[in-house]
Amino acid sequence: MSAGMFPIIAPNTRRQLLAAPRGRRRLVIDTDTANEIDDQFALTWALQSPDLLDVEAVLVEPYSFAHLRQRLLDACAALGDTDAEGGMVDSFIGWAARLAAAGIDARDIPFPGPDVGMAESYQEALRVYEKVGVPSEGRVFLGSERYLPSVTEPIESPAVDRLVELAMEPADGPLYVAAIGCVTNVASAILKKPEIINNIVVLWTAGYPSWSPRSNLGSLNLDQDVAAAHVLFDSGVPLMYFPGFYVGAQLRLSLPEMEMWVQGRGAIGDYLHHLYTNNPLHAQRGIFDHFGRTWVMWDMIVIAWLLDPSWVPTELVATPTLDDGLHWAPSEDPERLMREAHGIDRDAIFRDFFRKLEESTL
Repeated sequence: MSAGMFPIIAPNTRRQLLAAPRGRRRLVIDTDTANEIDDQFALTWALQSPDLLDVEAVLVEPYSFAHLRQRLLDACAALGDTDAEGGMVDSFIGWAARLAAAGIDARDIPFPGPDVGMAESYQEALRVYEKVGVPSEGRVFLGSERYLPSVTEPIESPAVDRLVELAMEPADGPLYVAAIGCVTNVASAILKKPEIINNIVVLWTAGYPSWSPRSNLGSLNLDQDVAAAHVLFDSGVPLMYFPGFYVGAQLRLSLPEMEMWVQGRGAIGDYLHHLYTNNPLHAQRGIFDHFGRTWVMWDMIVIAWLLDPSWVPTELVATPTLDDGLHWAPSEDPERLMREAHGIDRDAIFRDFFRKLEESTL
């Protein structure tokens, strides 16, 4: 991918685009809604915040866990090897151990492809709109059924076309693109119409902080479609990066909190509670109870910054690139900045979310 493929954004213009938002924000949400349950929480919160967020479109992404199959099988084979257990908390070793304890053969776990994930996410996005009570007609768009074949080849889809259309509409401020899954659709739109990087700000949650030496292998939003991630970081599009590990990972909810402040708060509150207690990832990951457990609502971090940047402290840093091992590496242009999150006010975020659920039932 040649840097000459994309417009050059002046440093001052980039800083202005990455500044705290003002007024009502134009927003597109790019989501793998059926992946687990955090997308539904993020989408609900955005739809229930119309005073600040104008959700102009929801684009549906592909998703699949199929690329994790071999890593899981390798972890199953490594059980009992103490050297292999030095990874992150709840790593593949932990996953393998839970399956073994439950007597589940990892080879029997189904891993549907990205086309199935995209189709299921489309229906799930429509369901969230219905439960919130907001019309979805003309708002939800089918995205790609596969991942990018290369860093120069976009994949056509209604979602990509709609993103390009909205990005090219005249407006006083930028179009914010909240990418809360892999960035296949966003990268395709950038490759199809490079000029849109002058008019959009992409907000993406994935992986480790740019200062971390760890490989981003294992970050679902990143390593599903590595080519798309390369486009995002190498194209020069104004970027807000929200590391999932260490930062977004603090957005944990427990079952008692769900029962106290979510269940009974309208159709959407009951549905979110149902999702929490019937999380589709639980059976896959060998989780069969809620005792002493929480679940991370990763994707809410992006909506949180859009609503109130003080809830997610950020700073301007040099935009990195990814090496072959998916480690962060310095860019050839250290003056090209992105804004990266380094903290989070977990309580303020959930208090606002719970309050809006409560207000929606009044």
